[in-house]
Amino acid sequence: MSLTGLGIVPILGAWYCRGMRIIARRTLREFVATRAGHKDQRALRSALDAWFHEAQNAEWHSSAELKKLYATASIVSADRVVFNIKGNSYRLVVAIDYEKGIVWIKWLGTHKDYDQIDVTEVDHDD
Repeated sequence: MSLTGLGIVPILGAWYCRGMRIIARRTLREFVATRAGHKDQRALRSALDAWFHEAQNAEWHSSAELKKLYATASIVSADRVVFNIKGNSYRLVVAIDYEKGIVWIKWLGTHKDYDQIDVTEVDHDD
């Protein structure tokens, strides 16, 4: 069935935001759960929720576009980016396919733990 058959008519010349697809939000939730009992757990949850919603609604086509919103993000390679979370207390490593609009969460941890990883190789499954 076409869009017009559903009563949806695209407007020629209109801009439609598709946003970024984040894989997987569960990783963020699970990390926050591991911080139970820490005084900053609520602030961490808020910071990650804010990042998730901003990233989900963004439409980045390049690292230059991403840097416009996140000036403190570190572009590690063509597809790897490190975000500072909660005033740089935490680091979030992602891989981004700008063409497909997909963000894969590769690693999330404290700034101290970040110093122990190879950001170019780290993967959530490790």
